[in-house]
Amino acid sequence: MLKIWLFKEKFNTQKEKKTCLTFRRCQNFIVGFRNLLNTGCLCLPLTDFWLHVLAPFPRSTSTDPSSYQLIKVYGEDSHSRSVWVSPEATAREVCQMLVQTAHCSDQENWALLEVHPALGLERCLEDHEVVLEVQSSWSLKGDTKLVFCKNYAKYEFFRKPMLFFPESMISDSADVNKGLTSSELIQNLLKSGTCPEIQGFLHVKEPSRKAWKKVYFFLRRSGLYCSTKGSSKEPRHLQYVADVKDLNVYTVVNSRKLYGAPADFTFCIKPSRNPVRTQDLKILCAENEQTRTCWTSSFRLFKHGKQLQCNYQLSKLSKSEASLVAMDFSGKAGGRVIQNPTEAQSAEREEGQAWRRREALRCSLPNLSSAIHKTQQWFHGGVSRKDAQRLIEKQGLVDGMFLIRDSQQHAQCFVLSLCYKLKTKHYLVIPCEEGGRKYYTMDDGLTLFVDLLQLVEFHQINKGILPVCLKHPCVCVAL
Repeated sequence: MLKIWLFKEKFNTQKEKKTCLTFRRCQNFIVGFRNLLNTGCLCLPLTDFWLHVLAPFPRSTSTDPSSYQLIKVYGEDSHSRSVWVSPEATAREVCQMLVQTAHCSDQENWALLEVHPALGLERCLEDHEVVLEVQSSWSLKGDTKLVFCKNYAKYEFFRKPMLFFPESMISDSADVNKGLTSSELIQNLLKSGTCPEIQGFLHVKEPSRKAWKKVYFFLRRSGLYCSTKGSSKEPRHLQYVADVKDLNVYTVVNSRKLYGAPADFTFCIKPSRNPVRTQDLKILCAENEQTRTCWTSSFRLFKHGKQLQCNYQLSKLSKSEASLVAMDFSGKAGGRVIQNPTEAQSAEREEGQAWRRREALRCSLPNLSSAIHKTQQWFHGGVSRKDAQRLIEKQGLVDGMFLIRDSQQHAQCFVLSLCYKLKTKHYLVIPCEEGGRKYYTMDDGLTLFVDLLQLVEFHQINKGILPVCLKHPCVCVAL
């Protein structure tokens, strides 16, 4: 029995089916036409008709065609692409356009990153943010740019709140002596609008000085406060710092070199409507990655609240898995939907056995696939350990994100870099020989793989010696 996944659609009438087919053909034509223009293969005058075709699909009828603007978006390989966007185009819509024009293999977990290279600041735009409004706050003389990249951690705190919100850092805003669980924090904020209190020590950079001072901060619905006396919460000891609704939070790259930070876990807050100026930056440094992630996630939740939950629900609806069903094409009828769960599981087992037979056949052939890993998106060649950690951090510290790179210390070896519990771990992949054939292993030869592709496929369904299965490849897409 052969089982594959297909889109499932139900039509009440033949007319509905024809209407849907016509709509899809029009949509495919529009997407393909946009691809030609955005790649520079087609040049046309910007008349009302062509702007209508090129606008994010679907287009608002109230948009003035002359208000469209050309923006430049960079990939992680430093190449850029220019696209026309409407004044209302959101980060989510621009990402969808770039997914089509760059022919990305998957459409999930993409994001636009606002990057200020000279200051070392980076921020992931929220899906609902209007791109041209964000750009309007940039300085004309700056080097600020938009980067199109993966971000797997954008909504991870909805799935794993315990990892992002340590209970030692949260308390009930109505009763400061009452603690809250991580799940209660999310539920209270989204259901009743009640904001808990986030608290803890942070290192803060003194204005116009190189010195850093350790200060106790409180994040509340009314704003960000710091204590002038230890960790005291008494009103007379609290000093107002900033309004949460008027803030953007950035992670800081290379903070030790740029700002003399005491640790690498640095972030920054600044007024959202002002251009980025050094005097407006409030640079803060946490003791570890979990603490930094708690603060940055809390700023986002306190500012956007239920809008983030709506964005999260939309991202889940867009996943293709929700539209897939098991089908059997072993007969002559042209395929049927497998509705019996037991039968679907049986088909899945048969597919697994077929995969193992194919792998056994591949293992028996000469080593023709020794360099097959170089064609895979998760292979990053000779990047350093530090750069690998930076890539994974940039695309979101979620369990199971991984990449494979050449080892810089051991010749002919590779390194699997894997994210687990907000930390990046590195595993050495060693070549070995058995029966005159070359294999790869991570466990001193207990488990052998004919190539790195087989190693990755195995660990996507089996943990082996790893703390978690390989889930999210760290990829760099060329625009």
